[in-house]
Amino acid sequence: MGAVDSPVQAAARTPLIALLGNPNCGKTALFNRLTGARQKVANYAGVTIERKEGSFTSPAGRAFRVLDLPGAYSLSATTPDEAITRDVVAGLRAGEQAPDAIVCVVNATNLRLNLRLVLEIQRLGMPMVLALNMVDMAKKRGIVIDTARLEKELGFPVVETVAVHSGGEQALLQALDRMPQQAHAAPRPLSAIDEVSVEETQREVRRILDASTSYANDTGNLTEQIDNVVLHPFIGPVLLAAIMFLVFQAVFSWAAVPMEMITAGVDAIGQMVSANMSEGPLRSLLVEGILGGVGSVLVFLPQILILFFFILVLEDCGYLPRAAFLLDRMMGGVGLSGRAFIPLLSSFACAIPGIMAARTIQNPRDRLVTIMIAPLMTCSARLPVYALVIAAFIPDREVGGFMNLQGLVLFALYFAGIVGAMAVAWIFKRIMGGSRHNPLMLELPSYHWPHLQNLAIGLWERAKTFLTRVGTLILTLMILIWFLSTFPGAPEGATQPPIYYSVAGMLGRALAVVFEPIGFGWQICIALVPGMAAREVAVGALGTVYALSQTGDELATTLTPLIAQSWSLATALSLLAWYVFAPQCLSTLSVVKRETNSMRWPLIMAGYMFALAYAASFITYRTALALGG
Repeated sequence: MGAVDSPVQAAARTPLIALLGNPNCGKTALFNRLTGARQKVANYAGVTIERKEGSFTSPAGRAFRVLDLPGAYSLSATTPDEAITRDVVAGLRAGEQAPDAIVCVVNATNLRLNLRLVLEIQRLGMPMVLALNMVDMAKKRGIVIDTARLEKELGFPVVETVAVHSGGEQALLQALDRMPQQAHAAPRPLSAIDEVSVEETQREVRRILDASTSYANDTGNLTEQIDNVVLHPFIGPVLLAAIMFLVFQAVFSWAAVPMEMITAGVDAIGQMVSANMSEGPLRSLLVEGILGGVGSVLVFLPQILILFFFILVLEDCGYLPRAAFLLDRMMGGVGLSGRAFIPLLSSFACAIPGIMAARTIQNPRDRLVTIMIAPLMTCSARLPVYALVIAAFIPDREVGGFMNLQGLVLFALYFAGIVGAMAVAWIFKRIMGGSRHNPLMLELPSYHWPHLQNLAIGLWERAKTFLTRVGTLILTLMILIWFLSTFPGAPEGATQPPIYYSVAGMLGRALAVVFEPIGFGWQICIALVPGMAAREVAVGALGTVYALSQTGDELATTLTPLIAQSWSLATALSLLAWYVFAPQCLSTLSVVKRETNSMRWPLIMAGYMFALAYAASFITYRTALALGG
């Protein structure tokens, strides 16, 4: 054992409790239940792995700090997440205090897998409590767990918790209150774990379960019955494709009414401001700059929330790991593991969390290739661009009596991104070598109904993130674009709108030399530059540019009819193709640099995506022109 605190130090310091467990054990839900809003999120020093710490006060009035460690199956780390967990628990991270006690959270319906980690932690000789989570689901299945006997076999406290229910943490709080206040002691060396083989640990797991748990009345075959359909070699992929198809249909169908309400509200505000302010720079800033730009982005919030609603439902009910399993064979064809599915799916929200989620991939080559193709997944920031162009150029009509044509086009764009990502992955794996496919080993959680509270929190967080970007980054850029698009103003006798002679107009015309072969006019070129900061900014930039491009009675705050009148169909299709493969935003490139610890890979990413986007747009534009678009 290492050095200990003095009695005075121990009394003055708030104990640090670490929550530790396998993925899908409900550990983070328990952390949220204990801490509520009293949590702070940062990154561990030197890496981009998230560090979540919170605080709470027990019923007896004792204060605790609690750390939510990344999920791990074993302290014999095979991924960066598991390495962080191992080093924190063992007190091996510089500047990171080893926990005073460990709360091992286990899934009560899958103790056979979960107890291996528990026994490894026990060998470090630290104070421990076992939180037997999801006991309600275990009881419903008929799994009988003798908690008192399990506690006797393990030699430390065992409590039952239901993290998703209010009050489901009370037994754990009472157990923490019963823990003696003692001096902090360092854990034993990790060699204490290595002294015992995996086979011996698994034999001990079976012995403990035989003594404390009965599966004789386990009726948990409902999940197996569902999986017989969901994971069927033919039915499963068809079902997955149908689910994804319905999601994109809903993005347009369900969002129509709230989008119309937001558009009407923005238009009404613009008309009110125009009617009550004299013409001048301030009115121009408010109407053309802020309302024309920010309003053009804000209208797409309903579609983003609908997309996230489906992703959260599929994740919460336990379907996403099944989707990874179904796609394993297809992804293996390009040299990737099905484990890459979760990071790639996360990239549909934003490439940044998707790239960070690639840390769970064990093979370094697979991890790097997943990072490099994650931006090709259609992130939510592209959705405003897609929705704008589709609404302007694709008729809103039914196909086959039940399919929405606009939804079909959106589905095709998402599918094109996926196909492009798989093709790029195939090329990278051939260049880098190591393309042999490793079979996927993945825990499949039991199915359960999504929790409304989790859905509400997830949607609120997404809405808050979007609105924060609208109110900060996008608003700032819209004001900057308005300024650059307004000054120095038109000369005497000008024949073009004032924006044509502005700084932004000059920049747009200079860039148009490069982008004219793919059908982009100078107005689109202006929007592409701030779009590098955040892709949805391109829509706001177009709103400002085209609002300033109108004169007199032609002025409008609704962007859709403006581009419908100004662009050809070939230009619209070319812009859609550009955004399928468009170079990534700067914040994503910075995360790639941190994750790979090199400037080489973000530069390669920006270069290949620009080349791919230009080639796709060129082919699309020239083909559309040839067909009369």
